[in-house]
Amino acid sequence: MSNKKVIWICLAILIGGILVTTLIFFTEPEAQSEGATIETAILVDVVTTEKGTYAPTIVATGTVQPVEDVILSPLVPGQIVRRDPAFTPGGFVQKGEVLLQIDPSDYRNTLELRKSELLQSETALATEMGRQQIAEQDLELINNDSLFGDNPLSDNETQLVLRQPQLNAVKANIEAARASMNQAQLNLDRTTIRAPFDAHILSQNVTVGSQVSQGDDLGRIVGTDNYWVLATVPVSRLQWLKFPESEEKKGSMVRIENPTAWPSGMYREGYLDRQIGALDNQTRLARVLVRVDDPLATSDQLQGAPKLMIGTFVEVNIQADSISNVVRMDRDLVRNNQTAWVMKDNLLEIRELDIILTDNQYAYIKSGLEDGDKVVSTNLSTVTNGVELRTRSEETPVNKDDENREDEG
Repeated sequence: MSNKKVIWICLAILIGGILVTTLIFFTEPEAQSEGATIETAILVDVVTTEKGTYAPTIVATGTVQPVEDVILSPLVPGQIVRRDPAFTPGGFVQKGEVLLQIDPSDYRNTLELRKSELLQSETALATEMGRQQIAEQDLELINNDSLFGDNPLSDNETQLVLRQPQLNAVKANIEAARASMNQAQLNLDRTTIRAPFDAHILSQNVTVGSQVSQGDDLGRIVGTDNYWVLATVPVSRLQWLKFPESEEKKGSMVRIENPTAWPSGMYREGYLDRQIGALDNQTRLARVLVRVDDPLATSDQLQGAPKLMIGTFVEVNIQADSISNVVRMDRDLVRNNQTAWVMKDNLLEIRELDIILTDNQYAYIKSGLEDGDKVVSTNLSTVTNGVELRTRSEETPVNKDDENREDEG
């Protein structure tokens, strides 16, 4: 085949390709859009705010402590001759119940001796009173023998004639004997050791036959009427707490929980009793005392309620004073630098907040949010004012016919 024929064949193929390409380009059908739009707004969830009056709950941790805590000690020495069976660790005793008895024999003998001394002193007084009558008669004779009828003796001499110093000495001896007798009676009474209040026995260090001295540690007892929970709270939150102004009144109500030891939903109630006027040395937090009545749940009203144990850590939920005209919002919705993301007219607004108090769940906002504002609860990667937003209720619904056509395709 000659070169001319090859060239003509190549030209013919090239021209044919151009014609086919041109024909395809001009006869290609155009795609038509049917209501489809590209969504550029960010899909978010929002929470509508509501302004009102709310009572915050301030959560803190505390330690259970006894209100009345006594180390029993004898005031007189001696040997223990009786111990009450209830005076054992874990026992309960009533106020005035005898716990221990020290041998009273020596103290009873001493009391009888002091009584006899008092009787002797009173007998001496009776004798001296008889001498007083004789002395008064002598004084009258002296006055009658006086030439002028007046008392020739001075006041001091008259007191000596009337035996006034001797009478004073006898009266002093009586008072001393009576005081000695009272002290002997007191020592005898002290040989009986009684419970000073309704108590729970925590420790017992002596038994029958033990020899005790004044100041020895006999055991530890705590009162069962009330316990304290020593809790710590930030100083800034004290202004929202209510403390009683007198012994008859009660402070803010407190709900006490122990999730690690008590069943779910179990709790005890108490009330703020007083504020300790010094900060905790380590945490620099304010310390408050919560009083709990009947901590061991011995009454019929508290039957089945959990019992408080001294030394345990508990969670206290303090009902603070109500705050009016504020917006309460989940504290997780408070963003960096005390701000909130608000959706207004489908646009994002970054609002600065004036938060007057936060508890474990909510933030209480004085200004920055109004009633009915929509706060964005979705975390966003792009946060600038004016970003377009949309909620799930504003999503464009998908046409079912379009879905069918897509499935068929």
